[in-house]
Amino acid sequence: MATWDDVRRIALALPETTERPTYDQAPAWRVRDKSFVWERPLRRGEQEALGDAAPDGPILGVRVPDLGAKEALIADDPAVYLTTPHFDGYPAVLVRLDRIDVEELTELITEAWYARAPKRLATAHRAEHA
Repeated sequence: MATWDDVRRIALALPETTERPTYDQAPAWRVRDKSFVWERPLRRGEQEALGDAAPDGPILGVRVPDLGAKEALIADDPAVYLTTPHFDGYPAVLVRLDRIDVEELTELITEAWYARAPKRLATAHRAEHA
């Protein structure tokens, strides 16, 4: 399964990506100062709200293109993807890092990068990797 080293390697391989901690010093990766993936431990209120369903392993926050993509990921594999009320109406999903394989993680992070990268940069990257 995936690790934080995998997240870092995948994210930093994408053009113009930087790593900069969040306000609470958790690692986060940005493209032109727009976050697309970040470490996102559950807060106490979220753990209480989720109850027994609250994961206890590492959690990755990932920006998705839209709410439809978020709903599809959660519906497709709720053992890996989840959300909390904090993210209601926001195009991001939480990922149980210890339950996703590296191939799927690579696709997810790349799509998150595309969702946040400037159009010209994203278009150039797609053309280069087509």
